[in-house]
Amino acid sequence: MSQDTLKVPELALILLIGSSGAGKSTFARRLFKPTEIVSSDTCRGLVADDENDQSASADAFELLHYLVAKRLKRGLLTVVDATNVQPEGRKPLVALARQYHVLPVAVVLDVPDAVALARNAQRPERRGVGPHVVARHRQALRKSLRTLKDEGFRHVHHLRGEAEVDAVQSVVRDRLYNNRQDETGPFDLIGDVHGCYYELRALLETLGYVLHEEPINDVRDLGIRVTPPAGRRAIFLGDLVDRGPASPQVLRLVMSMVRAGTALCVPGNHDIKLLRHLNGKKVTVNHGLAETLAQLEAEPEAFKGEVRRFLDGLVSHYVLDGGKLVVAHAGLPEAMQGRGSGAVRAFALFGESTGEIDEFGLPVRYEWAREYRGRALVAFGHTPVPDAEWLNNTIDLDTGCVFGGRLTALRYPERELVAVPAAQVYSEPVRPLNYKQLAADAQQDSRSTEHQAPSTNAAQHENDDLLDISDVTGKQFIETRLLRGVTIREENAVAALEVMSRFAVHPKWLLYLPPTMSPTETSALPDLLEHPAEAFAYYQKQGVERVVCEEKHMGSRVVVVLGKDEAAIERRLGLAGAGIGKCYTRTGRNFFTDGALETAFLARLRDALTTAGFWERFGTDWVILDAELLPWSAKAQELVKTQYAAVAAAANAALPQAEAVLAEAAARGLAGAGALLARTTARREAAAHYADAYRRYCWPVQSLDDFKLAPFHLLATEGHTYFDRDHAWHMETLRSLALADPGLLRATPYRVVPLGDPAEVEAATQWWTDLTAAGGEGMVVKPYDFVALKGQTLLQPALKCRGPEYLRIIYGPDYLLPGNLERLRQRNVKAKRNLALREFSLGVEGLERFVACQPLRRVHQCVFGVLALESEAVDPRL
Repeated sequence: MSQDTLKVPELALILLIGSSGAGKSTFARRLFKPTEIVSSDTCRGLVADDENDQSASADAFELLHYLVAKRLKRGLLTVVDATNVQPEGRKPLVALARQYHVLPVAVVLDVPDAVALARNAQRPERRGVGPHVVARHRQALRKSLRTLKDEGFRHVHHLRGEAEVDAVQSVVRDRLYNNRQDETGPFDLIGDVHGCYYELRALLETLGYVLHEEPINDVRDLGIRVTPPAGRRAIFLGDLVDRGPASPQVLRLVMSMVRAGTALCVPGNHDIKLLRHLNGKKVTVNHGLAETLAQLEAEPEAFKGEVRRFLDGLVSHYVLDGGKLVVAHAGLPEAMQGRGSGAVRAFALFGESTGEIDEFGLPVRYEWAREYRGRALVAFGHTPVPDAEWLNNTIDLDTGCVFGGRLTALRYPERELVAVPAAQVYSEPVRPLNYKQLAADAQQDSRSTEHQAPSTNAAQHENDDLLDISDVTGKQFIETRLLRGVTIREENAVAALEVMSRFAVHPKWLLYLPPTMSPTETSALPDLLEHPAEAFAYYQKQGVERVVCEEKHMGSRVVVVLGKDEAAIERRLGLAGAGIGKCYTRTGRNFFTDGALETAFLARLRDALTTAGFWERFGTDWVILDAELLPWSAKAQELVKTQYAAVAAAANAALPQAEAVLAEAAARGLAGAGALLARTTARREAAAHYADAYRRYCWPVQSLDDFKLAPFHLLATEGHTYFDRDHAWHMETLRSLALADPGLLRATPYRVVPLGDPAEVEAATQWWTDLTAAGGEGMVVKPYDFVALKGQTLLQPALKCRGPEYLRIIYGPDYLLPGNLERLRQRNVKAKRNLALREFSLGVEGLERFVACQPLRRVHQCVFGVLALESEAVDPRL
């Protein structure tokens, strides 16, 4: 590196060290971003309004340490601009670097006293800094040069004299060895091999890798070459050696792949122990090391040298795919990911123990994965488990091959598990595990490999049994795939918490809440607030070529979570003895108050899906449906009685009498009586229409036969969401289900409308006119694609277009009378549309998280967010 360039790690705590007047602030401003610099003078000014008030130094450095800690916690390079010449001043800063696993760097600006004094003299505020102060600083600096390495500084740059300081023109930020964020995969992550060469070959071949034997002509030749599937790369999670029958062959294979660039490898504790032995260090020969050493005896010294160099070059962990994936042998908590320190390496190799020893003489390990809240998926091994299981976006891939279990790989980003059974039990585990039974089962299975779709497990469900209220209180910012992020205000979260804690079904059922839906822009046509023309115009303006028009059902919006049997619900949701499903409202409340009726409804729906061959067609044993459950009065009977029927009854009782009185007054020629009579007659007729309107939504519900379910979205099954399928696909798929039980299920009438065809647009408009004239509610207009984008902008997922008689229920009997309609035309749908987009993005995000087997708190965050947004001040009539 040339003298005009300063080389530092990309993530570091850089301490500028020099006397007052050495030029530290100028140096920092010239080479670093203003936000990267934390200055003691600036902190002194913040706490005392005077950067030179030495009496404020204690408070200033307390603030400086706080700011440094916050930046290091967030993984940001930080430069401390202070004299830093005293060891006691540097000590707390080095401690912060250690706490946040950041490399401390010292940059010493060693300039003559005369230069420092001359500079101070040019600064009026520094004229009080005399020769004795600068001399004292310089003396402390000289002593520090001998101790900086011992204090913990990994890099020390000593710039001698003014010329060397001024010569530095740029800073090169060295990428940390663990930073491979630009490598996005796809990857095949392979758990602990422990010398099981036969199984490793079988697993690689199952994954699509082709192995070629080659002659050995040179000490660096390893005798094997591997061709990966196009674009893929293997990642080994450590513990290549010990206990198994062929550690040298495993090393040859992995070393060959790493050298060729077709694999990455992180070290395991067994690998590092072997390295220490090869380096001549004294180690205890146990836990399988004896077998490895015996196997290496037959190998040439040149090969052992290659092994030593290979193991010595392994990096503790890797951060990949933009920070979405972390691989480490024993795992790694979020605070250590992408950091560099001895503590990070130790955790990546050994994990963290509680200090206790179990009955088998093994350390009791701290279960860090149970507390993990990080964004990155962490793949690890180290601790053998009978099955690879997801827990809080982490997965342990050590499935004990050497103990007679399996050798397991995770395909990333597919999240598919692929495993091969062990050929035999090579070593008996100290801590008993059920590997012998697994091996016996594998021998009985005609398949040599296992492919497993993502699934949840007992450990995750147990961890999800208790949700933390802090996850849903206060102001929140929820990242979603469709929108950059959705903000939940604290006051809305409080309202949602009240509703959900008192009235909602068990959180494990609440996988999705439907979004609100915006109406069309207000129509200018006589006696109409809404008309299809506005919906068509909106989508046409956004560049949508086709829309789907669906009849709007006269029922209650429900979500149905249904399992093929109780075992499916227990496996996937962790709800034991909870039945085969749940039907809940768009606010998360149980739809059925009669448990027996709900059980019968769910059983009949399950039977219909079975008859239709749904479970086999979609390869699932559970499903989530978005639907309307009719009649509306089944859930809203009390509302009908107390609000709608009461209004109609009062109007029918009072208005005819008022008409009679006004008729007599008009007959006597009383001024204004005629106009008032006409308005009263119009109000009586409007009240009659109002009663007719809500009565269409009501019919007696005596038994299950009186219900109708109209599903219109197939939301999710095992391993899949269906937001990538168009609405016509959803309609036809669900129509085929409705044929299996037409007594319970109702297919939703719909039509696909090309917006560039005026005849089709006119036909769809007439269809809406006919529907509403016959008493129907109206229709919903959706873009043909479930998720419609214009560039990166999310479009409205649906616009509802309601008929004039249905709107009478919403706005009141008199809404079409002169004056009322004109006032309602001033309504603004902007807030409603913004709300619909945010709720839609949260709904999609929550279900995608569930299908990806993310923890319940991550799913619940989105569901809770939808309910919280419902508390926003938006006109509920829209």
